[in-house]
Order: sequence, then structure tokens, then C-alpha cells
Amino acid sequence: MENRGGYIYAWVARMISKIQLRHVLLFLTAWVPARPAVAHVFTVTNVLAVLKTDGTFQIDMTVDVDALALGVPPSADSALVAQALRDLKPEEFERAIAQARHTVLQRTNIRFDGQKVEPRVSFPEHGHVPADAEVPSVLGVTARLEGRIPPDAAEFTFGASRSWAAVNLTVLDQKALSGIRYPLAPGEESQPFKLGAEAQGGEAGSPGVWRYLKLGFEHIIPEGLDHVLFVLGLFLLSTRLKPLLWQVTAFTIAHSVTLALAIYEIVDLPPQIVEPLIALSIAYVAVENLVTSELKPWRPVVVFLFGLLHGMGFAGVLRELGLPREDFVEALVLFNVGVELGQLAVIALAFLAVGWFRKTAWYRTAIVIPLSAVIALTGLYWAVTRTLG
Repeated sequence: MENRGGYIYAWVARMISKIQLRHVLLFLTAWVPARPAVAHVFTVTNVLAVLKTDGTFQIDMTVDVDALALGVPPSADSALVAQALRDLKPEEFERAIAQARHTVLQRTNIRFDGQKVEPRVSFPEHGHVPADAEVPSVLGVTARLEGRIPPDAAEFTFGASRSWAAVNLTVLDQKALSGIRYPLAPGEESQPFKLGAEAQGGEAGSPGVWRYLKLGFEHIIPEGLDHVLFVLGLFLLSTRLKPLLWQVTAFTIAHSVTLALAIYEIVDLPPQIVEPLIALSIAYVAVENLVTSELKPWRPVVVFLFGLLHGMGFAGVLRELGLPREDFVEALVLFNVGVELGQLAVIALAFLAVGWFRKTAWYRTAIVIPLSAVIALTGLYWAVTRTLG
């Protein structure tokens, strides 16, 4: 019996050893929130590319290196991730760093004159993160890519995979004393940056500024699921076009006002407050759809108040992306127009999907109530998770 017990113990030990550390970490993150969780969650991937006078380049990306090393989402509790890295054996730790380097290389695309260049990847904050940092980390939040610029190269382009958030790319050419700030949607590659040229992208109406129109649209479709659900909540209760337009107009005016005020730093609320309230606004609209079948007079007023919150949410994203100083107002307006086009696209798609049935007797029972219930539960879930961090 002792031998059999020993075999069983050894078998269990082998099985446990085969469980990947990241699975254990995800389990702990999900089920053992003994304290408020903190995580490196970046709404935008900031990238600074410096083309140096000595013929080399250095590109610093703001990413959660610890999460890359263990293969876990950046939303995982950073304290647990950091502790898991510290507990690794030396050879396991080196493999984790190699995994992070490999992931960075896979998710970036550096080209000179259209030819891909494979850089060296390092993590300069490794060993320099204070022990009492607000968000614990071992490897830091900077991935550095370095290499040599090919001789006689004329153009530089940068791209990052959709695995990361939208990119706020800044390119500096030391030799030409020029540079550009260029917002990129997830998975998008920048336009070629001409080496040795004068400052680019500064003219009013330049492609760099017009990209804010596209980014505003993409912040609704496909990235703004919370805003999409809010607009769908408005759509579901209104069986006629005019009341729907009143609500959308109130929402538009409200979020346009707070977007501008927040960008100009006249009003400001931290995302820890704004994001849960946005989730609650989604739940409220959906619940009201469940308890009433007709539009109440106060609904546009409530929608206006909720629009003020959503405007602050838009401002948080736009502030992270950064606005060109020389075209500040134009970029702000274009981003807001892009948001509106995205919202109108949501309404148009909703009309195409179920608008044909809005006059039928079963429309509310079969479509409005089930969809509103799903939206309400989603909003309440987001409110709880965003409040808990």
C-alpha cells in the first residue's frame, strides 16, 4: 500500500507540474480578490520612435511586459503577475523574458523602404521598478526595440498588431530635426515617414489630422461596445423615428460639450468614476425599456445627462491619443464627427436588422424585452467589474 500511495503521490505531483503557471494565475486573479486588484491596462499603446544621427533607431513601446512574459492578459492583477515572476526559477525566468521578446517581435512591424527589419528587444525598466510602485512590476512597462537604419534608407513605417490597443506613434528624426505624431487604429501601419525631410503632418487638413475622423468612428465601431449598447437601448424603445432623433440629438449635444470641456481641462473626472457610471447608464436605459413601452417626457433629459458622462469617456481616449497643437480644434471636431457617424451607423444597422418588425404586435415581446434584458445585465456586470477595478 505504501508503494501504491507513493505512485499516486508522484503522479499527482507530475500532473500539478504540468499545469501552466498562467492558468493558475488567471484562476487566482478571478477568484481570490483579497484586495482591490491593480493592473497595467493601457487604452492606448504609446510608441516613441527615434531615428538617431548615428544611423540607428530606438523605439520605446508602453506595454505590460510582465503580462507578456507570462502570457496572461494585461487586465490580470499586476501584483499576482509580479509575484509569479519573482517565484520562477532562474531558467524559467529567462524563458519568460524570451517569451516576452518573441511576443513583441511578433506584434510589431518595422520597415525601411518597405523592407522589414528585425530589431533587438530589451526591457530597460527591468531591475529599476521601485519596490513600492503603485502598480507592482518586475520587468516594467517599456519594451525597447533597437537596430540599425539601412544605408540610404528614405522611408520609415511602423505597425503594431491588433493584439494591442490603438497606437499613439511619435517619430523623431534627429538628423533632420523633424518629427510627427501619428494616431493609428489597432492593426494599422503608419504612412511612410520620409527620413531627412522637414517637419511633416503639421499643415491644417493634413492626413494626420483627418485620421481623427476615422479614430472617432472606430471608437464606436468596432471598439466602443459600451457606447453601442447605449445607442441600441435608445433605439429599442422608440418605435417612431422622431422620438429617437430627439434622444440621439440630446446625447450628441451632451457628449460634445463634455468632450470639449474635458479636453480643454475645464472639467475632469477620473475614469474610476466615469467608467462605472457609463455602465450604469447603459443598464438604466435598458431597464426602463423593460418596465415601460412608451417614451416618457423625461427620457431625453436623462439621455442628455448620460451623454455628459459618455463625453468624458470619449475625452479620456482622445487625451491619451494626444491632439496636435497646431490643429487642436480641427482634430477635436473631426474626432467628434467620427463618433457621430459611428452612432448613426449603429442605428442604421439596427433598422436594417429589426426595423422591419417595429409595427408588429410581437415586436416588444420578441425583440425589445429580450435584447433589453441582455443589455441591462451587461451594463450591471460592467458596473460591478469596473468599480472593483
